[in-house]
Amino acid sequence: MRMNATSQTFGLNRSAWIIILCGCLIAALTFGPRSAMGFFQLPILEDTGWSRTTFSLAMALQNLMWGVSQPIMGAIADRYGTWRVITFGAICYVIGLWMMGNATSTAELHIGGGILIGIGIGSASFGIILATFARHAPAEKRSFVFGLGTAAGSFGMFIFAPISQSLISNFGWSDTLIFFSAAMLIVPILAIPLIGNSSTAMGAKAEYSQTLIEALREAFSTKSYLLLVIGFFVCGFHVAFIAAHFPAYISDLGLDKSWAVIAISVIGGANIIGSIGSGIIGQRYSMSKFLTLIYLSRAVVFTLFLIVPVTPWTIIAFSVAMGFLWLSTVPPTNGLVATMFGTKHLGLLGGIVFFTHQLGSFLGIWLGGYLFDLTGSFEPVWWIGVALGLFAAAIHWPIVDKPVARPAQAAT
Repeated sequence: MRMNATSQTFGLNRSAWIIILCGCLIAALTFGPRSAMGFFQLPILEDTGWSRTTFSLAMALQNLMWGVSQPIMGAIADRYGTWRVITFGAICYVIGLWMMGNATSTAELHIGGGILIGIGIGSASFGIILATFARHAPAEKRSFVFGLGTAAGSFGMFIFAPISQSLISNFGWSDTLIFFSAAMLIVPILAIPLIGNSSTAMGAKAEYSQTLIEALREAFSTKSYLLLVIGFFVCGFHVAFIAAHFPAYISDLGLDKSWAVIAISVIGGANIIGSIGSGIIGQRYSMSKFLTLIYLSRAVVFTLFLIVPVTPWTIIAFSVAMGFLWLSTVPPTNGLVATMFGTKHLGLLGGIVFFTHQLGSFLGIWLGGYLFDLTGSFEPVWWIGVALGLFAAAIHWPIVDKPVARPAQAAT
């Protein structure tokens, strides 16, 4: 039977699936180069003579600007539409990658590879895209579509790891970044179907009427939201430290660089399964309790990795385990924000939660490089990651998985 525009597949109509498909492609394309930055560290330092702290600061700035820009761009997308924001982000991404590829000074590295790429990712990656998905899916399907969008970013990580290393080996790090810059030009075309804003959301007429200031006041007076904001800091610390420093860590152990490619690809591949699985679990069970389990599991995985002898196979085992846990936090975290407050200001409120994630990313990347230059080892940062995992597990436990209490009000 022929499918019409209102036909449903997994509870979503054709237009929603087109938006999800294009959004997933954008997430894969924008998340890929960012997740491969660790492969550029040693080649750049060998050619320029810069220190690991210098490179780490650029990557830390990238993550910080990603976090700073996302709530701002999320609020703009909520009001004026997603396509404009993603197009702006793609332009920043193109310029940033090109400037980083041609950097001859630390200032160019920090502005291009740090600030501009960070703004580009904050405006054009899955944080903005997930808010759009939420507006075109019923509440009972949001966790699932969040998992799809997050898995798409993971797929970008999976395919860009071997692509990056191959291009660097054959063309050098500079030309590889230029190639990536050119690839970002397709993003605005893919973003055309993502033209909706909060006024075109599914069920928008039933949304609670609030101004932006009222939404912020409500969110910051909600204990569960504040705990979520604090807890997501830890996720950023974990994943950014590993993404930026794990390839160098493997090389420092004297292992062939191919193991770093395999490790990052395995993390990305396992993350696809973990993200989709997380989205499904979040539809059926308590999202806050699930987040507690994820962070507790990370602490255990980090500890085991530190106490067993490091071999290629323990690296692969760690990568598989960490891959399942990598971005599995994203669907339930965004799902909790949507559950608490609805989708009208989801780009803004979800962006604020993600801002603390990027503060954690900034600290994880910078501290990794700084402590390595200071002590000659990444081990202190691994143990900090263990402690933070236990902390995050504890503060997610009391989060309440239900909408905030609101006075009766006519729908807008």
